[in-house]
Amino acid sequence: MVEGTVFIVDDDAAVRKSLDMLVRSVGLPVKAFSSAQEFLDNYRADQPGCLVLDIRMPGMSGLELQRHMKDVGIAIPIIIITGHGDVPIAVRAMKDGAMELLEKPFSKQLLLEHIGDALRRDHERRQKREQKSDVESRLTALTQREREVMELVVAGKANKEIAAALGISKKTVDVHRSRVMHKMQVESLPELVQLAIAARDQQPDA
Repeated sequence: MVEGTVFIVDDDAAVRKSLDMLVRSVGLPVKAFSSAQEFLDNYRADQPGCLVLDIRMPGMSGLELQRHMKDVGIAIPIIIITGHGDVPIAVRAMKDGAMELLEKPFSKQLLLEHIGDALRRDHERRQKREQKSDVESRLTALTQREREVMELVVAGKANKEIAAALGISKKTVDVHRSRVMHKMQVESLPELVQLAIAARDQQPDA
């Protein structure tokens, strides 16, 4: 199972203790909280993991916490648990991004399976975010001309064609192309193409 902390938010002490013991039994770290506010006061965005969240709690409800997390950009996967799993609540929870919804009493094995899936999803999301940051930092190092050369190289244009399109000499294209390969930290054209495609996929309008 992918590593990460399982955060539990439930106002019922008995439920918290039971879930804590269950998760620890498979070797995962756990942090349990009795209220949504207590969780918010202690959570840091750089902590990988998932959230097992009760819906009906005094003060801020589970759905309100979920919506707040979405508003402020806390993106860890959420597994909703409830003793009142009616359809409207389930729909609201799923619309607000819940990964799963389980009605008490639920299978312990099923919960552990969902937790495993949630931790994998969180791990993949964080990896993609790191890759995105890495690609962005490489692109930032390029000059405007180098970006233009890279786009034409990726489009399959020969150096002679690039020189004609940009109104520069073929020798200058060679220099820019070499710098692009160095700054993008790639050793082959296929690698550069893959990186350029990844960069495009990360654009807001893509």
